[in-house]
Amino acid sequence: MTERAVAAPVAAPREAGRRSRRWPAQWRPWVLPVVLLGLYEGYARRAAALGSEALAPPSAALKALVGAAIDGTLWQATGFTLGTAALGLLLGAVLGVGLGITLGLSRRAARLSMLSIEVLRPVPSVALIPLAMLTFGFGVRMELCVVAFATFWPLLILVQSAVQQVEPRLLEVSRVLGLSASQRAWKIVLPAIVPRLFVALRLGVAVALVVAVTVEIAANPNGMGYAMMIAQQSFDPALMLGWLGWIGVVGFVINSLMSSLQRGVARRMGAVQ
Repeated sequence: MTERAVAAPVAAPREAGRRSRRWPAQWRPWVLPVVLLGLYEGYARRAAALGSEALAPPSAALKALVGAAIDGTLWQATGFTLGTAALGLLLGAVLGVGLGITLGLSRRAARLSMLSIEVLRPVPSVALIPLAMLTFGFGVRMELCVVAFATFWPLLILVQSAVQQVEPRLLEVSRVLGLSASQRAWKIVLPAIVPRLFVALRLGVAVALVVAVTVEIAANPNGMGYAMMIAQQSFDPALMLGWLGWIGVVGFVINSLMSSLQRGVARRMGAVQ
């Protein structure tokens, strides 16, 4: 009998033991949320028994959310919010990444635009809602404008910082090769900032979803934010809590997908994760 044949039966239990130990580690992050939901379920049921109508247990919220899924309002509102957030993020990302690369490569342009950026960047995106309503009215364009404004600034700042930290020798080589500004940005700068660009995009995705829901609550009669506000005005705390939980689930799924995409791109580029 060879050494490999003897080692195989010994290695199999060890591998099985390692796999069995991985499962508790994978489920540990879910322990606290489940405990909190259980405590809130008991508290809401107790409050309802005492005559309170302001709170709804998570079980009632889940039932109301299933009803919204069956009648189609869940998918319609979710599609509207995600579509508008995605379009706004796309517009903000194109402008933010393009201008961030430009300012990162040109110190003169960065100095000339610094005052304008520092004046406009602190303006809250929700403060733009009245102006957007006057310009575009209710609907997709108004929400798109506000989301693009909100996502533009973090992408601009992060991309500009990433470009400024690109290895100077790479830029010197591109000048020696006689590359144009667009070729330098496409062939040298973009590949060098891909990891940080994904960090900026993940931040932009979160900002886009938050701002889209906020605009729908404040002004736009469409989407998940508006549906949650209607549930609140209809004195339906179960459905309101259901929408709130669903928005959190949607955000979690989107962030997980972005993390997976980032890891996949990093592996293709040879980065260690």
